[in-house]
Amino acid sequence: MRRLYRILKHRLWDETDAQRVLPLAALDRLQQRVAVSEALHSGEIRICVEASLPMSYLWRDAPARERAVAMFGKLRVWDTELNNGVLIYLLLAEHRIELVADRALNRHTDPAKWQSLMESMSEAFRKRDYESGLAKAIDGISALLTQHFPSTPGMVRANELPDQPELI
Repeated sequence: MRRLYRILKHRLWDETDAQRVLPLAALDRLQQRVAVSEALHSGEIRICVEASLPMSYLWRDAPARERAVAMFGKLRVWDTELNNGVLIYLLLAEHRIELVADRALNRHTDPAKWQSLMESMSEAFRKRDYESGLAKAIDGISALLTQHFPSTPGMVRANELPDQPELI
């Protein structure tokens, strides 16, 4: 019964819901925030907002974390030269947040710090302020990346991944 309820809940959400909670102007501001952040460090930040899980995930009752890890790969966040990319994943149908960081940053970051970032985002999302929650996540991740992988004078930084949030 729980699986059926979950499937029905997800079928009520689609990409138009993602566009509703993050209109074009908000996406542009988030893209700019990522670009400004990435000028401070050598890391890459991607945002993925998914309205609902694909039926294949729902059918086997897969958790949101599994989908976030899959999107980490699909969006090539794992493929950065210094292995310091981070995916901010938001699943609207379940109000789930997942932060997936590549191994170089994970080595330097205490799990409590990731939890703190997710709690900060959750607070904004409970108020339906998705843009603010994502901005807080970008700022927190930027601080971590700047601390551990700062941009250095004369460093030529290639933007390896798009800064635009991905809506699915």
